[in-house]
Amino acid sequence: MRYLLVLCLALLSAGVSAQAYRWVDSTGRTIISDTPPPGKVKAVTSVGEGSAATSEDLPFAVRKARENFPVTLYTAADCVTECKQARDMLNGRGIPFSEKMLQKAEDSAELKALVGDVFVPTLKVGKQSFRGFEAGAYNNLLDLAGYPKTAAYGSKPSGGLAPAAAPSAEKPAE
Repeated sequence: MRYLLVLCLALLSAGVSAQAYRWVDSTGRTIISDTPPPGKVKAVTSVGEGSAATSEDLPFAVRKARENFPVTLYTAADCVTECKQARDMLNGRGIPFSEKMLQKAEDSAELKALVGDVFVPTLKVGKQSFRGFEAGAYNNLLDLAGYPKTAAYGSKPSGGLAPAAAPSAEKPAE
């Protein structure tokens, strides 16, 4: 009975961590397998559980900086130009960050406690913060935190901390 229980648990745990790979071979066939593709196959995607990008996809320096100095960008729906510039700058440098759009009173209170008033965009890197958007100040905070100066691994951050979508409608000119 005990062996049966151990066998069931082993099979169950093996099924939970199953991962498959999908790629197109040289003849144009789509192949799905539990082993990585052979050779120099391009455009391989992971399928199934565990397929979301993880922090292991990031270079060591970025993972270490993100662990010690997480980056948060505070934005608001009516902040269009400067918030987009801040977001684009972080994405261009390949910084994994979370974006917190001020929607509730608690969000505004959190930002006020951080920088003294409600001002967007505000960048928080670890325990340091900067009000407004100034590329030089943002780069300085990121450099001090140990983030690489360029995104050698791609122009967009990969991992669980993808930025939230930007507001789709711009504020009409008055």
